[in-house]
Amino acid sequence: MKGMISIEDQHVIKTLNQLLQGQYMGVHAYEEFIKNLEDSSPLRSRFMTIQQDLKHHAALLSERIQQLHGTPATSEGVIGKIELSISQLFDHPNGEKDILKHAIKGENLYGIKMTEKLVRDELDEESLNLVHQILDKQREHVDYLKSELH
Repeated sequence: MKGMISIEDQHVIKTLNQLLQGQYMGVHAYEEFIKNLEDSSPLRSRFMTIQQDLKHHAALLSERIQQLHGTPATSEGVIGKIELSISQLFDHPNGEKDILKHAIKGENLYGIKMTEKLVRDELDEESLNLVHQILDKQREHVDYLKSELH
């Protein structure tokens, strides 16, 4: 029988789960990008690496949630699915430049901005350190994507 989860931990778990859902959204978005890239494209393998990073972040977040006795989300959730399907309706990327632009937008909007907004809330130090590691990696992704665009 697991102990009661404090209000603070419940709050942290909820925030971490939202971040986790964001990572899943990213994984699925990169899935789409990868499908739209030629096998020979050097971007393709780089995108696969970024996708691996996102899966790794998801695993780290899941682990932290479990340490706090929470239950990690297992998908991007209903809102994530809706946002993903809406973005797929409007955007049929044409060529690598387009795919890069979508990837940058996704990393910036859903990755970095959403994460920064969520962590303004109080997180415990260990969770905050984890989130900052993830943010640093996401900023690296954006820098890389922007360098490829120019």
